Amino acid sequence: MAMEQTIYRELKATPGVWQMAVLLLAFLAAAAGAWFYMEHHGHAVTGMDNQIVWGLPHVFAIFLIVAASGALNVASIASVFGQTAYKPMARFSSLLAITLLVGGLAIVVLDLGRADRLIVAMTTYNFSSIFAWNVLLYNGFIAVVAVYLVMQMMRRLDYKWVRLAGLFAFLWRLALTTGTGSIFGWLVARPGYDAAILAPLFIVMSFSFGLAVFILVTLALFKLNGRPFGDQLLMRMGRLLGIFAAAVLYFTTVQHLTNLYAAEHGAVERFVLLEGGIYTVLFWGVQVVLGGLIPIALVFLNPSRSSTILASVLVVIGGFAQLYVIIIGGQAYPLEIFPGYEVLEGWHEGVVNPYTPSIWELMLGLGGVALALFAAGLGAKVLRVLPTNLSDANLAAKT
Repeated sequence: MAMEQTIYRELKATPGVWQMAVLLLAFLAAAAGAWFYMEHHGHAVTGMDNQIVWGLPHVFAIFLIVAASGALNVASIASVFGQTAYKPMARFSSLLAITLLVGGLAIVVLDLGRADRLIVAMTTYNFSSIFAWNVLLYNGFIAVVAVYLVMQMMRRLDYKWVRLAGLFAFLWRLALTTGTGSIFGWLVARPGYDAAILAPLFIVMSFSFGLAVFILVTLALFKLNGRPFGDQLLMRMGRLLGIFAAAVLYFTTVQHLTNLYAAEHGAVERFVLLEGGIYTVLFWGVQVVLGGLIPIALVFLNPSRSSTILASVLVVIGGFAQLYVIIIGGQAYPLEIFPGYEVLEGWHEGVVNPYTPSIWELMLGLGGVALALFAAGLGAKVLRVLPTNLSDANLAAKT
């Protein structure tokens, strides 16, 4: 069958698109108000304190950063691994990866207390710090993927150069997610973080979370513009999502089994798995069952369009729960400041640190999500990266 060239058109300003844009702008306005209120009154108005220094905004930020890396999956599968079925979606995959990262970084910048301090991080590097390396990795990712996107849009360019750019972007995103996971894995002072497996775990998490977000955002934009998205292609992506979700469960199992084997981590494992209250509920109920086992069952035992969409939603929910347990649960578990000694009177020694997120933190986190989605929609309109037809018949004609 003859190959058909993919036709790309800008995102049309339909009533649904306008409604979605207004909703996202409302979230952005709320986030701006939350940021101003937190800046004016100080972080005392949040649930964060000297013990829980990374709160709900950081859960949103890390989720978006991890998902940004994974959103590039579709483009990588097309250009690096040669799967032509994914090629029409590669341009939007690259765009969404950039906007998700920008949304995540915006949350982190606005939560610095003084956003101008970012200049210090950008001009003064301590290369013994993983944070310094991540500044380079994040900025480099945006530049590398932007070049990759432009090369995909150059019609007369030999595709071998696109494949080469795609390979470079794929390797960079692996380094980026490794750096993000290492932020926690290298914090050996906290027993809830101290684990080398967090770096590969974050890579696998990016595969799962990013693909789920890509499926949901792409389907929403196609629905709002009345463009067809074939069931077979969607279920194919759903099966891939199921494999990634299973991989996340596998690496999570290895992480906890390894910690249980080491006596020094036995107490924190008991906290997370059995006695951690909300963290235990989130781990077993939301992360493992709702965000892992159920999506796997949906895409493999009952494959359909609706089950794939539901599985994607559950993976996103489970991903937030997993990062909440890792980031906040890891800080809630008390530090052992004086190993081998009994502290008769101390400051939070041996006490589980309480944390209740405030509405201001939630508004700021949702604002980062809104920024990422609004930028993705605006980019789809300006850059024309969305194909007009992803029906199964059209896909068959291309392959």
